[in-house]
Amino acid sequence: MQLRVAPENPLEWLALKTNQVPIPLLHVQMYFIMAKAVMEAADAGVFDAIYQGKNTSETIAEACHLHPRPTAQLLTLLVSMEYLSFENDQFRLTTMAQKWIVSQSPHSVHAIAVYNNRVAWDWVSNLGNYLRTGQGMESHEVFDEKQWQLYQDAMQSVAKSEVREFEKRVPISKKATRLLDIGGANGQYAATLCRKLPNLEAVILDLPEAIEKSSLPADVQNRITYQAGNALMDDLGENQFDAVLLSNVAHHFTEAQNQELTARVARSLRKDGIFIVNEFIRPALDSTPELVGSSSSLFFGLTSTSGNWTVQEIQAWQRAAGLKIYKTIRYFTIPGMAMVIAKKS
Repeated sequence: MQLRVAPENPLEWLALKTNQVPIPLLHVQMYFIMAKAVMEAADAGVFDAIYQGKNTSETIAEACHLHPRPTAQLLTLLVSMEYLSFENDQFRLTTMAQKWIVSQSPHSVHAIAVYNNRVAWDWVSNLGNYLRTGQGMESHEVFDEKQWQLYQDAMQSVAKSEVREFEKRVPISKKATRLLDIGGANGQYAATLCRKLPNLEAVILDLPEAIEKSSLPADVQNRITYQAGNALMDDLGENQFDAVLLSNVAHHFTEAQNQELTARVARSLRKDGIFIVNEFIRPALDSTPELVGSSSSLFFGLTSTSGNWTVQEIQAWQRAAGLKIYKTIRYFTIPGMAMVIAKKS
């Protein structure tokens, strides 16, 4: 998926076509304030206030304890970004905003907007130092207790946006009885697979701090066990699992760490068991440009000292561990994301 400037009339189309539009000006002057505006609006409760019936600039500002004048400026921008509409002197949520950014929506990514606003936004100012030195940061090592909660809430909201397509397309056997979910403290993937497969039981291996800030859905919590530990060091056993899931974790680890982990995963799998690496994929330079995978790779390099991997790199770990490459499933609804799946023969 790419974000592109869309001309609204023939003259604008001609200006774009003849390279008369200063595109970098849009990137450096518009995009960063657009992102911050959505984060601040979500964090301040603007979208929720409108959802609850506050429809004028004054009532929204009052409900969110904001100053009226900048609130009006913010709302005007959100209309331009198609989060809001404005008719008959009232602001309304668009269908997109009501589904994806209102906190009460079951599809909401509101929590990651708040997390990025309160935690991750400050990290981005270190990007220049990362580019000069190659030294990123390990975000999990600097979280305080409140940040751990914000992070887990954010990861749960992200997982909810992914898990619907994951559940429909993941090629897990109907006969599977044991799943290991590495780094899945948010519980969304394990819960979804337990609902799909009535005989499945799951173990979620994650850091103690992540588990402390997590909870499981009541309908499947008796079939899911949390195991506090460290995937880079813990023994995963032998011939234990029909499926192992590593979702949005590989980008935190170095190549050597991923290789070693994959070898232990291979030992833990039963015959015909599958290893699912569910990740944002870094696009190869000679492939079609892909904004989500490339931008998230730079962000994860900054904040996790690693970054995204190509499909070929992930498959190399799987082959080295003696697994057979099975299939790669690219998401339709989450651009840049894929399940890279190998099988134990």
